[in-house]
Parts: sequence; structure tokens; C-alpha cells
Amino acid sequence: MSEPIRELDPQTAPQDEPSRLAEARPTSAEPAVDFPPHDSHNLRLLSNVHPGGYTNPEPAGRYHLVVVGAGTAGLVSAAGAAGLGARVALVERHMMGGDCLNVGCVPSKGVIRPARAWHEAKTGAERFAGPPVSGEGNFAAAMERMRRLRAQLSKVDSVQRFRDELGIDVFLGQGRFTGKDTLEVDGKVLEFRRAVIATGARAAAPPIPGLDGVDYLTNETIFSLTELPERFAIIGAGPIGCEMAQSFARYGSHVGLFDMASHVLVREDEDAACVVQDQMVRDGVELIMDAKIRRIESREGRKVVVYEKDGETREWAGDRLLVAVGRAPNVDGLGLDEAGVTFDKGKGVEVNDYLQTSNPRIYAAGDISSQHKFTHIADAEARVVIQNALFSIGPIGKKRGDDLLVPWCTYTSPEVAHVGMYEQDARDQGTEVHTITMPLDDVDRAVLDGESEGFARIHLEKGKDRILGATIVAEHAGDMISEVTVAIQNGLGLSSLADVIHPYPTQAEAIKKAADAYNRTKLTPKVKKIFGWWFKLTG
Repeated sequence: MSEPIRELDPQTAPQDEPSRLAEARPTSAEPAVDFPPHDSHNLRLLSNVHPGGYTNPEPAGRYHLVVVGAGTAGLVSAAGAAGLGARVALVERHMMGGDCLNVGCVPSKGVIRPARAWHEAKTGAERFAGPPVSGEGNFAAAMERMRRLRAQLSKVDSVQRFRDELGIDVFLGQGRFTGKDTLEVDGKVLEFRRAVIATGARAAAPPIPGLDGVDYLTNETIFSLTELPERFAIIGAGPIGCEMAQSFARYGSHVGLFDMASHVLVREDEDAACVVQDQMVRDGVELIMDAKIRRIESREGRKVVVYEKDGETREWAGDRLLVAVGRAPNVDGLGLDEAGVTFDKGKGVEVNDYLQTSNPRIYAAGDISSQHKFTHIADAEARVVIQNALFSIGPIGKKRGDDLLVPWCTYTSPEVAHVGMYEQDARDQGTEVHTITMPLDDVDRAVLDGESEGFARIHLEKGKDRILGATIVAEHAGDMISEVTVAIQNGLGLSSLADVIHPYPTQAEAIKKAADAYNRTKLTPKVKKIFGWWFKLTG
């Protein structure tokens, strides 16, 4: 999705657009998939990712690769294999682009950025000695912008592109394995040499009494909102819950965020999470931690969260309720038993170190099988699958998928990014750790930006210049973490980063400062004594 974004209205497409774009338009006013709101942007999205009136092709003999699921893992597998000359079929029952494009990364960042901009306009004016800004942001306009940009980006994941430009046979409908090397979709049987299961995962609600009786949102439905909730209850203080809680609070909702843990983002270091938590409180999020939710009730059009805290039963009523905990793998209806593929309804498809299922002809990648449910990991695993499924002979030429270095980022404000081990991970493996933490208030650009609450933390193996992991808390931590990721991936020590010239002033200078701090630890009394002799000799 690196090509420039530009407006493309299916009704006024320029002449240089492929003529088959017209064939991918809905043939009636009713969209092929129900995806509200039914405005021009979502209709354009659907014309790309699940066009009405689409006719599946006839199977083209035995395929080198059949890909089931057109989310990130499936699209990368299909496009990569086809680009190398393989005959590929791609099967999708719902919407091309999967969660990332339609209900995940793309729309969430489209919601987060306007909320951050409005927050900067309001608070930045005061912080930087400007006149105060009053009023509220236009939530409806922000959501309309998100839908417009999502529709524009969807061209990259479209049926038309994968069919006409990449030469892939695209089948829309429920795919079901009928044997070890066959799959049926829309009454057509596809034979394959290899297959990839990339059907992903979906939102799953926890077993809270009364939840089934109320209309609640998940990540799959929250981006259909067109009106800002006055009071918004959110269950789950993980990445999705925190990102949405902070954004909606900045838009002007009164947000109540519930979790059983004592602080948000429990996967991260507590002090890193607390930097984010403190900012969320300043943004107006009402944090209800250490809360045990007993039931959900519906009263006078509101969703009432009945919870227990500090031994007392309390209530919190919201106009809307978001459930942001739990994911379930999409294993139903795939005929996995007929294909000889071992799976678990809770954990997904089982794979070995090479992402191969119990059927050696079939591989799996992405959220359906990975413990790391990130778009970039689905992409990385798809690349492993292409190599192993199409270009390996027995053990020769195979790549491992179990040792990928996994960076990630939570896009709150500030962001929290991490790669490699946490300190406790290393200690659990019996590795002694030397940790260097560089506060952002020691970084000139962070101070000048008014963004000095955060840090860059790097874990080293004690006594060695070997980076084990890193956590960065900063407004652009997701961009900064890649420097450390490259170092770990290529076996570069922290001292090597001290030799890299960083532009001044940037917040990424925190990493260089951490590297300089590490180099100073090597200046032991013995080394200083040797230097003293040297300067006497050369004095």
C-alpha cells in the first residue's frame, strides 16, 4: 500500500483505469455484503473487496497453491506465489483485505489520527503559549474521512487487482476442504499441490451474564459508528481497548474503561503502561481497574455494567458498549477434518516449526495459527509459507517460522513499542540482564516537543554487548523501535548504534544516548588507569 492515495470513484473512473473495474461493481443498490453505513465510501469499498454480481472462474486444473482467506497472510501468500510464476487460486468468503483493511489496522489508525490532531489543537495551544482552543471535534466528519481513505486503500486488496493484474483465480464464497488435496467453493472443486489456510480470527466475547442480551460493539462493528456516544463503556484495557478509549475520550465521549488487572496494557512493563495510563486519565478516560464484571443489563436504552470493586457492587451506564477482549480462530466450516488438519477451536490450526499442518500439503499462516496476532507477523509468516510450500524439497530449502523476531506497537498517545525479550523473559531463561533506560526528558527534541514523558529501554545480556530486547514509550515509538529490531536481527551490539550518526534533534536520539551510556559502562577503573598511563606517556 505504498502507492500514492488518490480519489477513485467507480462512477467516474478515468479511462486509464482497467475496464474490468466496471465488472467488479455491485449490480444492484444492495451491497454484496452488509457493511454499514451504506454510504458511497463503503459501497466503493465493497465494489473492490466483495463485488456484487461477481462470477467465480472455472478452476484452472491443478493449482500450485490454493489460499483460503484473503486477509494479510492470504494476500501476501497469493501475490508472492503468483509473482514467482505459480498458478494460484484465492478463496474468500467475506471481504478481501481481512481484518486489517476493513475492521482493524486501517480504520483504527484512521480514527486515532484525527483524535490526536484535535487533542494537539486543544492542549497544544496552551502548552505552546497560544490562545486556548474551545469546542469539540467533528466525530462524524472524522469517521467519514476514515471510510473514504479506507475505500481508496482497498484498491490494493481488490478482486480486480488480484484477478486482472496478478493473474490469480479469485473465488468468492465459503471454501471447504473435501480431501487431502481438494477444496470446494461455490460448487467448484479446486485441486492443489499445496494449500495455505489463512482464515484469521474474529472477535469473541467473554462469558459475561447478560452480554448476549444487549447490543454491543466489537472491533468488527465499532467503525460503523456515525455518532459519538455521550457515555461509552469499554471492557478490556488491552491495545484495542486503550486505543479506542483514549481516542473517543479525546473526541468528547465520557469513557469508562474496565479491566480485572491493576493497570492497562498488562503485557508491557508496568512503568511503561503507567505512562500511557496517566495520559489517558488526563484525557478524561475513567479507569475502572481491579474490576470484576458481574453482569450486563439494558435499562432505558443504556448498557449498564454491573461490577464489583473493593468488595462493593457498583454500576456504570453507557450509551454504547465495546467489548475488546477475546479472539476466536476461524476454523468452522473449513472441512479441516476431511483434510486431515489438526486444530483446536480455541487455539486454531496446529503447525510445526515450518508452519506446516498435520497434512504435509497444507500450511497455515496469520491469526489462524500464530500466537502473535499482528498484521506484520501474518505478512512475515506468509513469506515463510511461500518458500516452504513451493520451493523446498523435504528439509532442503525450508525456512523456520518459529523464530521470527516480533516487534509490536500499541498506538496510544504516547505509543508503546517492544521487540525481543522483556527482562523477566530473560531471567526465566537463566540469563542475567543489564538494562539501560534513557528517559525522554534527557532528549532535547522530546523536551522541545513537549513529549518528554516516556523512555527508551534496552536489555543486554550481562557482560556482553548483545541486545536481548527493548521497550520504547514515545509519541512515535512504533517508528523508533525498528532501529533496535534491525540491530537484534543482524546480531549488532548496542555499542554499534553509538557509532551511527543520528540527525539532531530527533527523539530517536534516545537510542543513541542509551548506546553511549552503555559504552560508558566499559570505562572501568582498570581501563581509566590504563588511559592515565597512556596520557602520561604521550603528555
